[in-house]
Amino acid sequence: MPELPEVETTVRGLARVLDGRRIARVELRRGDLRRAFPDDLGQRLTGATVTGMGRRAKYGLIATDRGDTMIFHLGMSGRWRIDPVELGAHDHLLIETDEGRVLALNDPRRFGAVDLVASNVLADWPAFKALGPEPLGGEVSGKWLKARLAGRTAAIKLMLLDQRIIAGLGNIYVCEALFRARINPKKAAGRVSRGKLDALALAIPAVLEEAIAAGGSSLRDFASPDGELGYFSKQFDVYGREGEACRGACPGVVKRIVQGGRSTFYCPACQR
Repeated sequence: MPELPEVETTVRGLARVLDGRRIARVELRRGDLRRAFPDDLGQRLTGATVTGMGRRAKYGLIATDRGDTMIFHLGMSGRWRIDPVELGAHDHLLIETDEGRVLALNDPRRFGAVDLVASNVLADWPAFKALGPEPLGGEVSGKWLKARLAGRTAAIKLMLLDQRIIAGLGNIYVCEALFRARINPKKAAGRVSRGKLDALALAIPAVLEEAIAAGGSSLRDFASPDGELGYFSKQFDVYGREGEACRGACPGVVKRIVQGGRSTFYCPACQR
């Protein structure tokens, strides 16, 4: 599933083609993805000018001068393609700009979604209303984490995946951040020391920024809008490395366990 760095990479790629441009044509090539496209999506977007691009958690945002924001979620397998040579069966939404550039939302599994919301009530959109702060916004500190996680008995890994705590964190980058902070993913969140939470508050944005700079992680079929594959997966310290030697200063071996139905990778020797 595309995580925050992949969505951020996607938004930045789309902005080079779409930001400031007028939308000349919108074509829906099917009626739905995970849920139906908004009935008036084409009518409200056609002729509008894109005034800004952004991201909230794992959602991409496209704002227009008509006071609307198109929200897209890439689901499990979604990605945007810029100026595809040929359209495929899984190119479900097309947006053409006044320059003749074409953006195709491709989603083979159709677990993605597209919504259109008035920009002035965006923060109150149900999917956004309960979200925690952005991990790259500077709000998350060791002190903040200590207060937010006080008394929590759930595993720290599971708490970090709770979007109400921090918005946008996903399985891959939580594993990597916990490794850098030397925190055992099974430890009760409320029992993690302030010192380790200070380290975690630094590790989370560092991992995400490095992944964004690398274009994300090419897992399964994710690619950025220009077709380039991200290469951060080559830099994974623990994720997907079960049975391999720890890359930290210890003789440990990376272990895989399952938490909340998801794989967790960590080094039992240095993550305590």
